[in-house]
Amino acid sequence: MQRYLSTAKNAGGQMVRKSNFRRPPCDVFVNHRGIDTKKNVAGLLYDHLRRAGLRPFLDSKNMKAGDKLFDKIDPAIRGCKVGVAVLSPQYCDSYFCLHELALMMECRKRVIPVFCDVKPSELAVVDKWNGAYPAEDLERFRLALEEAKYTVGLTFDTLNGDWSNFLACASKAVVQNLIEVEGSEWIKRHKYYHRNHNRQ
Repeated sequence: MQRYLSTAKNAGGQMVRKSNFRRPPCDVFVNHRGIDTKKNVAGLLYDHLRRAGLRPFLDSKNMKAGDKLFDKIDPAIRGCKVGVAVLSPQYCDSYFCLHELALMMECRKRVIPVFCDVKPSELAVVDKWNGAYPAEDLERFRLALEEAKYTVGLTFDTLNGDWSNFLACASKAVVQNLIEVEGSEWIKRHKYYHRNHNRQ
């Protein structure tokens, strides 16, 4: 974590030095189809990870009106350690969802797929896009989807599933992958999470 010093005047007008910390990149990028999962799976997982002391990125939480999508999202993906791809029924209808997934795969991020109300076999780049976008993009999307479909992930049924169990399992999977990616360095920086979850 980078640290820098700045000066400010206290109530008495004297110059004092205070420490500020530059916010590090996010730990976890949550890739999702907003219309399907922003208000349930993705939003709840974001809050769960935040309460656990992690630094997740979710567009609706980390961006403000006026931000350029690719200017914020692409650096967040490149800076994250682990990605969570929440794959849902309308996921493949979104260019942005597939772009994010492809970028995570191309950056060789550790990606945890969450098959939410959908089977892997039901996920495919939609035919209506042929000719609408460059062929290179569509091939990137197909390759990323195939890689996600053949990666061990989590499944969840939003109507009948156990929400508490799902959020606990998803958070545990994220932490396990973060530790595998960063090792002891991650544990040192997240003593709060490690201490509290070892009691459970």
